[in-house]
Formats: sequence, structure tokens, C-alpha cells
Amino acid sequence: PELRLLDVGKWKNPKFAGEKIPTLDEMLATVPDGKAAYIEVKCGPEIVPELTRVLKATKLKPAQLPVISFNAAVIAAVKAARPDIPAYWLVSLDRKGAKPPTAAELIAKAKELRADGLDHPATASLNEAFAAEVKKAGLKLYVWTVNDAAVAKRMAKLGVDGITTDRPAWLREQLAK
Repeated sequence: PELRLLDVGKWKNPKFAGEKIPTLDEMLATVPDGKAAYIEVKCGPEIVPELTRVLKATKLKPAQLPVISFNAAVIAAVKAARPDIPAYWLVSLDRKGAKPPTAAELIAKAKELRADGLDHPATASLNEAFAAEVKKAGLKLYVWTVNDAAVAKRMAKLGVDGITTDRPAWLREQLAK
């Protein structure tokens, strides 16, 4: 309720003054047919009952409502509550000061969670061998956040299932060249 009191428009332009933060219900109502809205859960699994309520109330199909989270318990809870909703575990091979996990370790954990796939940053550590192993295991592989055409082309060549970007129209044009 407190967040709804904030004005999130006036910083951009006075004509947007009074604009409020939309609720998840309101945002989902704007998703066009045939498009999806990735929902990133940044807290723990305690949110899943309310998330489930909101997702059940929307007119969107389950495939349009993928959930992503770094929190493995969230992915497991989403899949337990709504096995029809795609859920992707956000992971990274790039861990400062720690040994990176192997593809086999991440795949085993993803399967334990009943995740539909992994979502990894589009870094140099994401290579052909890793991508092939994830795909061979029957999991989807998504990458984030790609705003560079060369990186996007490398990720596409690896066979990723999707690319998160801040510039979708521009990136589509670049990949079509």
C-alpha cells in the first residue's frame, strides 16, 4: 500500500506526474496476446501463495507467465503450486572468490527443483559445452542482459532459447542482419 502512494512519473516528465506503481494484476492485464511477462521473484517462497492467486486470476495462459528467481526454494515452491507455469532458476558460473558450479551440478539441482531451465548472464563463461549439456538434459537455457549485438549473436549461436535485453526492437534488427 505504501508504494502505491509514490509518484513514479514526474521524474521523467511533468506530463507523467501522479503515475502510480502498477500492481502485478494491473501489469499482467497489459500483456498482449501471444506475448509473455517474465516475473522475477526477489524474495523467498513466502510470496508463492499470493503469486499463485494473482496468476490464477489473470486471463493469460500459463506459458505467458514464466517465473524466474535466484532463490531455488522459490522455483521449487512455484513448481509445486503451479506445475503448469514455466519456472527458470537464475544461476551464474561467475562467482567471485568461489569455485564455479559445474553444468552437471546445476542441472541436477534444476531437476530436483523441477525447474524448466536455467537463466544465466550472457558472459564469456557461458560456452558451447555448458549450453550443450543443459540442452541435452532437456532444460531450456535463457540469458540476460544482452544489449550488445556481438554478444547476442554468440548466444544465438550457442542455441539459447531466449535473450533478455533492454533494447528488444534494436536487438532483433541486429540479429536479422
